[in-house]
Amino acid sequence: MNCDIDGEMENQVEMEEKTRLINQVLELQHTLEDLSARVDAVKEENLKLKSENQVLGQYIENLMSASSVFQTTDTKSKRK
Repeated sequence: MNCDIDGEMENQVEMEEKTRLINQVLELQHTLEDLSARVDAVKEENLKLKSENQVLGQYIENLMSASSVFQTTDTKSKRK
């Protein structure tokens, strides 16, 4: 009879341990899914910002080329 109680207690402890491990695995899976979604969102935002930077860079370049302040001067021809 004592053996039956010990066996049942071991069984109970083993089941609790399995349940704890399963819950831990599920929690880690959810964390991984959340991190993966966050990485995807950051990649998307990064691509958007790169595109915006290219547009702004082109805009600045066009402004600079249209402005006489940023035009190159030929000092040799002015001296003659």
